[in-house]
Amino acid sequence: MAKRFTASRDQLIGDPKFNSKLVSKFVNCLMRDGKKSIALRVFYDAMDEVAKRITEDEPLDVFTQAVDNVKPQIEVRSKRVGGATYQVPTPVSSKRQQTLSIRWMLEAVRGRKGRPTALSLADEIVAAYKKEGISVTKRENVHRMADANKAFAHFAW
Repeated sequence: MAKRFTASRDQLIGDPKFNSKLVSKFVNCLMRDGKKSIALRVFYDAMDEVAKRITEDEPLDVFTQAVDNVKPQIEVRSKRVGGATYQVPTPVSSKRQQTLSIRWMLEAVRGRKGRPTALSLADEIVAAYKKEGISVTKRENVHRMADANKAFAHFAW
């Protein structure tokens, strides 16, 4: 009997320009209403803008470093113990790290109104590459919350 569905990461192939699965995943998350060609164009325009701003590195390397800079190492999860709910710090799996970093970067891009998406995306990629910007701030806040709730780490079983 065949599987009912396959996860997208099993079917994921590299994008046309960079042949990168990370770029494909990012474009799929950027895409709205199934309009992949528009999402690809927005991403490639952003990468062209990144290439203009940061000339010492390849744009794909800048993008992967930006995603890595946003990845959280630890997060808090709610755990109910004896009628009380505790925020328990837990380590983050590598798949979830990548998913969260992509999600936070796109949240930051979509939060910036009044500019073309490609320029906002380029701004966020460059900011994340330099370890600043909205998505890196979000990561630092998550780490700070986990550090503040370190006393409840013994509930993580």
